[in-house]
Amino acid sequence: MESYWGNVNTIGIRSCYDEGKRVAETLCADYAREYGVDVRMVRIFNTYGPNMHPKDGRVISNFIMQALQNQDITLFGDGSQTRSFQYCDDLIEAFRRYMSLERPAIDAFIAKHKLGAAVINTGNPGEYTIKQLAEETLRQLPESTSKLVYGPMPKDDPKRRKPDITLAKELLGWEPKVPLQEGLAKTIAYFRTLVK
Repeated sequence: MESYWGNVNTIGIRSCYDEGKRVAETLCADYAREYGVDVRMVRIFNTYGPNMHPKDGRVISNFIMQALQNQDITLFGDGSQTRSFQYCDDLIEAFRRYMSLERPAIDAFIAKHKLGAAVINTGNPGEYTIKQLAEETLRQLPESTSKLVYGPMPKDDPKRRKPDITLAKELLGWEPKVPLQEGLAKTIAYFRTLVK
């Protein structure tokens, strides 16, 4: 829920990622209070799609590139940790709707829900295990000879990530439309153009 303020390891391996997001919200909120800037904050959950960098290190691009190059697909732990994957078009639609709202409507929403600010989650609440993602990637790339291999779980890696998009549904009338299988097919088609 957007009201959750977080509990993170400030000196852990993932701390730069976690704290970077938190400080961005802090700075936006400070500018809104101090200078009256019209701020709209969105917490973006795992988003993917065409034009991702092939070496960006995210799980979808990693799995697709490994499968296209017939490399083993690396799962950490037993692959049972879950993630939710939002296709880029759905994220852009959420942005478009949020930016087109008049400020009084946002302020009324904040007051109604007793929020400090209208921070909304955008993500796809459909939840998949990492193993399911790897298997779907290979299903869509039947020519790949890649195999699933397992490695140790990284430190501080969350076991579950699933966004609560209740506020985005109410404020924006928005929810994601593109299912993982469809978005993955479009993303794979893009990555195929990169691998010769």
